[in-house]
Amino acid sequence: MQSKDQITAGNAARKDRMEGKAAISNTTTSCVFQLLQEAGIKTAFVRKQSDTAFIAAHCEMIPIEWVCRRIATGSFLKRNPGVKEGYKFYPPKIEMFYKDDANNDPQWSEEQIIEAKFSFAGLTIGQTEVDIMSRSTQAIFEILEKAWQPQNCTLVDLKIEFGVNVLTKEIVLADVIDNDSWRLWPAGDRSQQKDKQSYRDLKEVTPEALQMVKRNFEWVSERVELLLKTKSQGRVVVLMGSSSDLSHCEKIKKACATFGIPCELRVTSAHKGPDETLRIKAEYEGDGIPTVFVAVAGRSNGLGPVMSGNTAYPVVNCPPLSADWGTQDVWSSLRLPSGLSCPTTLSPEGAAQFAAQIFGLNNHLVWAKLRSNMLNTWISLKQADKKLRECSL
Repeated sequence: MQSKDQITAGNAARKDRMEGKAAISNTTTSCVFQLLQEAGIKTAFVRKQSDTAFIAAHCEMIPIEWVCRRIATGSFLKRNPGVKEGYKFYPPKIEMFYKDDANNDPQWSEEQIIEAKFSFAGLTIGQTEVDIMSRSTQAIFEILEKAWQPQNCTLVDLKIEFGVNVLTKEIVLADVIDNDSWRLWPAGDRSQQKDKQSYRDLKEVTPEALQMVKRNFEWVSERVELLLKTKSQGRVVVLMGSSSDLSHCEKIKKACATFGIPCELRVTSAHKGPDETLRIKAEYEGDGIPTVFVAVAGRSNGLGPVMSGNTAYPVVNCPPLSADWGTQDVWSSLRLPSGLSCPTTLSPEGAAQFAAQIFGLNNHLVWAKLRSNMLNTWISLKQADKKLRECSL
């Protein structure tokens, strides 16, 4: 995918050359797609090839622009008179536009897309595919919205396109996401807009005006790399009452790795060595790194409650169940003294996800993986339902 030093507006009714735009756009797109891909969103992006190009999987493009809006502005206000600029949509509003420059990209409904009976790379675009693109659009918007928040920048809206990967026959995010694709308002202030709208709003395109627009694009390309980083740290510390529980704990550690969360394993017994348990606790409290403790203890679980009663950090029980004493093992974790808060989950993967949800409150990279997991689980169910119905017919 090769970018150009060209900027347009109004379906190319206005067109100008902006020196350096290709490199700026390619940097922006590559960072955004890398963020989304690492989160778990399926995209056509493969890797950055040069300053002005990236490698993408071969896709047949679906001629629909999907727009997701958090704040009402721009063309939405013209099409919906009476709605004031700044109106916020909860959840974000999804709109679709058929790519047809001659007719100014008319807005389409889901029904129109389905009735068009599009077929790309052997995949017919029906209700299931429309639903997948709609859900994906919202998830992609929310991930990018969350990613811009640490920089005090509001993602107002976003335009994306999907294609069908000719090899996998899957719908994937394709085309580009650069500064032409969204509205960005630093501090939520439209007067500080850094996106393509600053070009659309020009009454006259002069060299000085184009330089102003270029500076806005550069501002975005310089900060978009920060979307791949986070200042927030966090870790999970798994405390097991016996090394015999190691395989159970290794599952927690493996699940933490999928969210990019460091995980350490320790052996300690609150019954047999409470002083050592509290010493280990103090070790992790003393370095300032946000920590979630996971207590893995079977039989009579004193480990989780003792930890919960002696730390302000979150503690979750994840007891390994035995065939003979499973019910009693669970009750020993659930029945807590008053004044303690120590939830119990039986799944090692669930314990890791519990920790990820805590860290995701302040870490947009962890949150992005959680949000992507939600989307991919939903897509899997949708596709399984479609396959089952086709088999039944």
